[in-house]
Amino acid sequence: MAIVDIIALMKIFNFTIIISITFLLGACAIESQSEGTIPSSKEKITVENKGSDTMVNLALAWAEEYQKTKSDVIISVTGGGSGTGIAALINGTVDIANASRQMKDIEYENALSNGKNPNEIIVARDAIAIIVNPNNPIDSLTLKQISDIYSGEINNWIEIGGEDRPIVRLSRETNSGTHVYFLEVVLRLGNKEALTLFSQDTLLLPSSEGISSEIRINPNAIGYDGLGYVTPDLKVIAVAKDEDAHYVLPSVETVNNNSYPIARDLYMYIDGEATGDIQEYLAWIFSPVAQQIVTDLGFVPIHNPNNTEN
Repeated sequence: MAIVDIIALMKIFNFTIIISITFLLGACAIESQSEGTIPSSKEKITVENKGSDTMVNLALAWAEEYQKTKSDVIISVTGGGSGTGIAALINGTVDIANASRQMKDIEYENALSNGKNPNEIIVARDAIAIIVNPNNPIDSLTLKQISDIYSGEINNWIEIGGEDRPIVRLSRETNSGTHVYFLEVVLRLGNKEALTLFSQDTLLLPSSEGISSEIRINPNAIGYDGLGYVTPDLKVIAVAKDEDAHYVLPSVETVNNNSYPIARDLYMYIDGEATGDIQEYLAWIFSPVAQQIVTDLGFVPIHNPNNTEN
């Protein structure tokens, strides 16, 4: 056989081997797909949810329950305060901002100038409870007395029928929606023209738990917390709108009938109209399951006034 013929046969032989290997690799790939070894192309969706520390436990409970039936959607929840959540919405770094107060006019303006269109959704209601140490003999206060305590007009418990002890004022930090609400509704008694401020010796604490912890060990302290954070080892003060009104304790009933004077709505803010996974999640929040969680955590459930399902 000539050398040329031998070379030709070798080329044909090598080509056949290449074809065979290619076929085998293709068959293996097909078999792997049929056995399900290649992951699904459907990726998990993450919804970023940030803001109010008052709402953080509620938001976490919602997220955990929602993901039981919607495993392809991850609701990532963090706190930091209402102001922090709203700022993140303005900056475009979150999908949903939790807030225990309404957005301020300046925040709306900043959002609009940054190309955002904030959409406010009321998701629950809350009462702000005035709390003291169980050993404090004071049982009731008017809004004016609470305002005078926090502004520094009243500095000793004896001035309002208590023991001769200095009052230790506890408050949330300024980025807290609860702090802002308390300032506007209680300290300033709802007067938008008032300039009343917290007394300079007011202790600003970073969390609701921090206020509760201090009151448990300090018989002179007074603080305020969302009703969902009040535990049986704290004393809750009955509050009256004025001296002629009834003193009322915070509860689901007294919030719903508007007899408790320090009650508020809780909000979620999104950019524009809800769509896709965010729309589905917001609609679910108004379901019986989600609103039962509201009740279980000590907040006040609400029917959907925002029609998010449409």
